[in-house]
Amino acid sequence: MNKINLGILFGGKSAEHEISLRSARSLIQAIDRNRYNVLLIGVSREGKWYLSKDISSPEKQLSSGQEQQELWMRKETEGSSLLPESSLSGPIKPDVVFPIMHGSYGEDGTIQGFLKALDIPFVGVDLMASAIGMDKDMAKRIWRDAGIPIARYRCLTRRDLSHLQEGSLVEELGLPLFVKPANAGSSVGVHKVTGISDLRAAVEDALRYDHKVLVEEAVPGREVECAVLGNEDPRASILGEIIPQADFYSYEAKYLDENGAILKIPADVSPEVEKAIQEAAILAFRSIGGEGLSRVDFFLKPDGHFVINEINTMPGFTEISMYPKLWEHSGIPYPELIDQLVQLALARHQRDKNLKTSFD
Repeated sequence: MNKINLGILFGGKSAEHEISLRSARSLIQAIDRNRYNVLLIGVSREGKWYLSKDISSPEKQLSSGQEQQELWMRKETEGSSLLPESSLSGPIKPDVVFPIMHGSYGEDGTIQGFLKALDIPFVGVDLMASAIGMDKDMAKRIWRDAGIPIARYRCLTRRDLSHLQEGSLVEELGLPLFVKPANAGSSVGVHKVTGISDLRAAVEDALRYDHKVLVEEAVPGREVECAVLGNEDPRASILGEIIPQADFYSYEAKYLDENGAILKIPADVSPEVEKAIQEAAILAFRSIGGEGLSRVDFFLKPDGHFVINEINTMPGFTEISMYPKLWEHSGIPYPELIDQLVQLALARHQRDKNLKTSFD
């Protein structure tokens, strides 16, 4: 069997740049080198693209490694090429790209649209689902129409600051409140507001990361997550539970503090609740046009009811990330998970190529 040329695209101009590096490192370590030729493609914080033969250290590639070369996009005569001819490997067109990028410019449809324009298959959801899933405001509107319970919230922009009525928001949504950028992940820019005097500062800080901000009611309960995998007929994993050891599941708790949270797999829920959440996860995934993979997060209330929190269309793939762990406990080990994601990407690309592009 011929090896698949797999491009791993990581880094990017995002507040979640470091998380992408961690995900890329874990992905590289797990890949079966008997099945894949690996091409490492890094994007710096400034937006410069780099190619390297050295796949041992993504961090080194974006610093001062000797085996790196800045690259630019161009059209080769034999077809679309992601990279120019270089001393490293000649003209390159990966068979498939795994864009292990989180947050803005990576999980919001930007990279997906770029790869689609180049006619290169890629792992993960398509352009539309990426953009919708990244925008918490738009995603919640779709889920509400689909009948999936959501938390009460209000969406604010910078222009709303001049007439922000903190008292009205607190009266409507209660305390505590959560303030978060509409287009960000990994708890970047998220604040738990326990007093009305802290609300404006939290909104102003969240606006540093996005032009829209959600002010959302706090939902008492447990944080339960479900992994989804597949194209036309997706399936759901068993459930996992996040048990934060701090006030809430912050960026530090997710990625920097080994004791920041406990990942409990499987979650301690009844079979009825598990089935209901799994069905809601698949519905949430399909309603935004998702294919490939996503992790869907819920709040489970003490009375057994739940609300959807958010969807992560390119969830973390670090050694402590929930998505690969959920599938591992569901019977799909990490290397096999990579294989399935690559095959889903190739199958979708072939399906899309069968669509007519002209009128006869």
